Amino acid sequence: MRLAHLILAYDNPIQLERLIMRLITDQCDVYIHLDAKTAIAPFSHLAELKSVFFIKHRTDIEWGSYSMVEAELRSFKQILETNIQYTHINLISGQDYPLRDIHEIQDFLFANTGKSFMRYKSIFDEWPESIRRLTKYHLGDYHFPLHYKVQAILNKIMPNRKMPKKMIPYGFSQWMTITPTAAQWVVDYLQKNKKVNRFFKMTFCADELVFQTLLLNSPLKDSIVNDHLRLIKFEAGIHRPRILTISEAGLLKNSGKFFARKFSLEKDVEILDYLDTISKQKQ
Repeated sequence: MRLAHLILAYDNPIQLERLIMRLITDQCDVYIHLDAKTAIAPFSHLAELKSVFFIKHRTDIEWGSYSMVEAELRSFKQILETNIQYTHINLISGQDYPLRDIHEIQDFLFANTGKSFMRYKSIFDEWPESIRRLTKYHLGDYHFPLHYKVQAILNKIMPNRKMPKKMIPYGFSQWMTITPTAAQWVVDYLQKNKKVNRFFKMTFCADELVFQTLLLNSPLKDSIVNDHLRLIKFEAGIHRPRILTISEAGLLKNSGKFFARKFSLEKDVEILDYLDTISKQKQ
């Protein structure tokens, strides 16, 4: 059995290397999608590490836009085209870090082949604040002049958008650990269903919606576990997760999760040292 880790990264090669060194085992491969805006030279040495590969078709990612989904889809395609029999593809960011020994994480996933782990809520019943993402137009991926003015006009004069194919919308967190079967299903579905692809391309923060919605409206829905195995903390009213520090060591140790985000080597290296120490104690 093998596990694929897919890391979305855009800066800090030192922290990224530290993360990779915590992930590497004889039973895993690590794939790095480096944002196309980022110079690759400071990161190129990472390809010399065992079982570490760069995603070749890099995407220029803009927060809130469909480019994030495109980066994930292109990365999934490259991993799937290797034809290596991975049990899961574990999607994390360069600011994530494992909370447990990686062999313990692998053992859990190898014992749960066929199951995908992602956090989701019903948009209409449990996450109503996100309904506007689906009903209003977002043109962040369309870079023609005055595209945001056009967006404002569209949302003023056009009726609310409706879900394509009468799908029930779900979403919450983009970070997930899914089976290659699930990844392939989403890749194939969006290639075959251009109308659905266009709908999500005009959806704000589609990366938090598209995979849950497609998979929970698919024949694979019973294989989806509503747990993304991660600890992520947000401040009230702030859309980006907060930096975790040593002051939250107890929370991280007792969370029962496999990964957490986000961490900053510059802001607090002590918490990463602590997580390394408790991981070694459990071996």
